Amino acid sequence: MFLDSGSSFTAILGENVLAIIAYAALGLVLFLVGYYVVDLATPGRLAAVIRHDRNPNATLLAGAGMVAVGVIVAASIYATDAALLEGLIATAVYGVVGIVAQIVAMLVFDRVIGLKIRELCKEAELQPGTRLLAVTHVMIGLVTAFAVV
Repeated sequence: MFLDSGSSFTAILGENVLAIIAYAALGLVLFLVGYYVVDLATPGRLAAVIRHDRNPNATLLAGAGMVAVGVIVAASIYATDAALLEGLIATAVYGVVGIVAQIVAMLVFDRVIGLKIRELCKEAELQPGTRLLAVTHVMIGLVTAFAVV
């Protein structure tokens, strides 16, 4: 590791640890927002549908949404050349934009294509439409991430 003459190893380490904690906390908030967006689209409480009903459709949609948000957050962190505060703000904005894009995609699939998320999540067996929606979530995350980078 190369240090400039004005920086000490412990100062840099401390700043990096602070950045990790701050980005992890922001990522957790964005994951929760993404989770609750999927929760609104599914019948019943998503946690109960996953834990008690063991519904594979709701589980796959929630998981795909989390992967998409994670990719966006990771790309935002990677692309940030700014100071910590500006990087956190940019990551929050990009994360929210990605979540909104997922909401729009769910509405398009629901209204235009006719894949009713609430109906899919009532099915006990994994449905082809759920796979398509899950891939859509991940692709939106990737597209948003590449737009950031």
